[in-house]
Amino acid sequence: MEYIALGNSGLQVSRIAFGSWAAGGWMWGGTEQNDAVGAIHASYDLGVTSIDTAPIYGQGLSEEIVGEAIKSLPRDKVQILTKFGMRWDLAKGDFAMKTKDNSGHDLDVYKYAAPESIMKEVEDSLRRLGTDYIDLYQIHWPDKTTPIEDTMAAVQRLVEQGKVRAIGVSNYSVEQMQTAEKVVNLASNQVPYSMVRRDIEQDVVPYCLEHNKAILAYSPMQLGLLTGKIKPSQHFDASDLRATHRLFTPESVTRVNAFLDKLRPMAESKSATLGQLVLRWTLAQPGISVALVGARNAEQAVQNAHALDVQLSPQEIDFISQQLAQLQPQVA
Repeated sequence: MEYIALGNSGLQVSRIAFGSWAAGGWMWGGTEQNDAVGAIHASYDLGVTSIDTAPIYGQGLSEEIVGEAIKSLPRDKVQILTKFGMRWDLAKGDFAMKTKDNSGHDLDVYKYAAPESIMKEVEDSLRRLGTDYIDLYQIHWPDKTTPIEDTMAAVQRLVEQGKVRAIGVSNYSVEQMQTAEKVVNLASNQVPYSMVRRDIEQDVVPYCLEHNKAILAYSPMQLGLLTGKIKPSQHFDASDLRATHRLFTPESVTRVNAFLDKLRPMAESKSATLGQLVLRWTLAQPGISVALVGARNAEQAVQNAHALDVQLSPQEIDFISQQLAQLQPQVA
């Protein structure tokens, strides 16, 4: 495994991080807790020391699963990355979405990051996680009803209290990062990034490179699309966010699979899966510090961790990028 510093926060994380969104079941069609705990343990055994979660994933379930998993791990060897600012139990702030919980009940979710809400959320997260500090505390989405300065001042107080080690943001623009930086030292920005979703290269990546901020790339496998295992005729339940995603139309899946077929010989020559090749290419891109990768069982977790065993030469990275350039106008 490879490790990297998150900006100048003093926090070191594994470059493959365990993403526990799917483990919480919410928007992924259910969960099996024992499989998720086993997946986290399998990842840790291979050097994946960083686990990313959030209260909204399963409405607390994902954090509880992570808490269960880390009970038997040395706390000082694990980095817990969680979030705040999405409330499903309070109708306040910026309305985010109508969704359903894991039991199929209607749920209204709000982006809300006022100081009093943060103080409640951190205590709830610490309890669910079974720990007394969070390594990286990230605002999940911008909340336009609360000044960024107020939000960041509250999280800074949590740092001073020892409940948070480093401060991050998620889904923030460059302008929003600049505003936050007037109040706190930001370690990172967690943003979507994959072979077929590269818009952050225009602005967020240059800013983070210039100002020594880490980028945590979420959905680097584009919700499973880049594994090569999704078929054009694949059916997704209504509770699965891929059911209505533009990249999962039969036409898009067909084009992406044709692109992946061009990479297959390279993957086979390295005894690697397509997914491992995709992850290695992703982490070779400028400014991309960490890939957050989900796994719902130990086998998937082991495959993800072994992605960093794959070595790509500059020529091979260029070949992949050239093939990708032909695909991108069709899927953008």
